[in-house]
Amino acid sequence: MTITSSDLEVRTLGVCRIDSPLAVRLGARQTSQHYVDESDRVLFDDTLAMVTERGVAVDQLPGFEPAGPRRKIYFDPSKIRVGIVTCGGLCPGLNDVIRGIVLQLNLHYGVRRIIGFRNGYRGFIAKYGDPVMELTPDLVGDIDEQGGTILGTSRGGQDSEKIVDCLERMDVDVLFVIGGDGSMRGAMQIAQIAQKRDDNIAVVGIPKTIDNDIQYIDHSFGFQTAFGQAALSVHAAHVEATSAPNGVGLVKVMGRHSGFIACSAALAKGDADFVLIPEVPFELEGEHGFLACLRRKVAEHGHAVVVLAEGAGQEHLAGEAVSVDASGNVRLRDIGSLLRKRILDDFAAADLELNLRYFDPSYLIRSVPADPYDSMYCSRLAHAAVHAAMAGRTETVVGRWHGRYVHLPMQLITRGRSQVDPDGDLWLSVLEGTGQPLRFS
Repeated sequence: MTITSSDLEVRTLGVCRIDSPLAVRLGARQTSQHYVDESDRVLFDDTLAMVTERGVAVDQLPGFEPAGPRRKIYFDPSKIRVGIVTCGGLCPGLNDVIRGIVLQLNLHYGVRRIIGFRNGYRGFIAKYGDPVMELTPDLVGDIDEQGGTILGTSRGGQDSEKIVDCLERMDVDVLFVIGGDGSMRGAMQIAQIAQKRDDNIAVVGIPKTIDNDIQYIDHSFGFQTAFGQAALSVHAAHVEATSAPNGVGLVKVMGRHSGFIACSAALAKGDADFVLIPEVPFELEGEHGFLACLRRKVAEHGHAVVVLAEGAGQEHLAGEAVSVDASGNVRLRDIGSLLRKRILDDFAAADLELNLRYFDPSYLIRSVPADPYDSMYCSRLAHAAVHAAMAGRTETVVGRWHGRYVHLPMQLITRGRSQVDPDGDLWLSVLEGTGQPLRFS
């Protein structure tokens, strides 16, 4: 898809006329390699070839609005009420983002009225009876040491009109939504309904997905923690495989449509011999199929480790019934169990000894606290989200693009998903690191 300048424009509630309490810290700063002034733009294209191909003047090149504090803000901090909600599945760093938002609002902008809506979008709906939680600096002080989210979460959409009704009843001026692409679609609907009702409600998202499949951001928070935890399982599989004759370690990790965790975990430890991801189809049978390649690897080295993304090889389960979850996502069929059985059967048919160990650390990975890098990243995203909201940005998410923190329209990031490029440098590194064939066919 070709990106134009209009695709990157973010919506604002109006002109910012209030002096920001942070203005004094900005002084006369100008754009540098470490800072982007609010009047500047962060270019979408990052190579000479991409810029040249557009054939337009420099001032017409598409660019993101930079994130960060503004000298003038839209909301009066002493008058507003702020809401926070976490949606979708768990991910390391949720509590870190909540903590970062609350501390930034309270300690630096002076916002005193901050509430958390419980259990995802259902927390806005009266029939569930979920009470709100008053969020203070003392309450959130050490929640970053816990996994999960103190607000609770849920999957599935709710009536956006009723959500806006709730925001109106509770006099909420700013809503922060922490969630994945489905949650951002919900947030976009909330912002659009508020606009139709002439409600000056800012809706700002902090995109979250353990699979790292949000488009147009460097990576999502919690991802580094997730693949770091997955790498521990890959190493454990290696230890098991090398400690038994003809040992094979099979590790299934999260990755419905994108194999970033599988690729990164494999590269982190260097213990993997094969990585199977949704973006690269593979054959099981035949001289050059996966099973034959695995047999040869074990024959040559005495062991092997296979890292498998949960969405890989779904074509091999095409005959099985499918269902959807509360968010409308198709439930994946169990490629891990299938591959385990096919490996066992293949070695048995060849009359070969096999010691197979199967690991599925999925829920262990997503429920742990964020590691120090992700904790820092969550804090910076939280700060960027608060700055955006206080400046009246809405229907907007914050993220990092080529190392710079930026504002992105919700509509942009919900058009599709980020995936591992089979022609990209990440997959090339995986092929180099594992030594596996270019394709199994």
